Amino acid sequence: MDNSPLSPEDMEFVRDCIARNEWTFAKTMPKIPHFYIVRNRCTLNNEEFDRFVRLQREFGTPMRWGKYNFPYLIIDGWKYWTMGAPIEETIIINRAEIK
Repeated sequence: MDNSPLSPEDMEFVRDCIARNEWTFAKTMPKIPHFYIVRNRCTLNNEEFDRFVRLQREFGTPMRWGKYNFPYLIIDGWKYWTMGAPIEETIIINRAEIK
């Protein structure tokens, strides 16, 4: 059973965005293994990138990381997050596998 808060259309959109991109391993942070994509260097146009970020922030589950509390969008065993800058200034979407 899918208990995602996303609509079927939004889920399809997010999964398509995820699949279309090559996610870069964050090698400068090996003790916090995760991957990322960068606006204007990934396959998403600005509208798609902004929509992904909006969905992540609106439907993400709040979780603590250090002193921060970020919304994490959980999809297919991965969590996706951004660092909280305004959407138009956000340039990175991160992801990490849920263990």
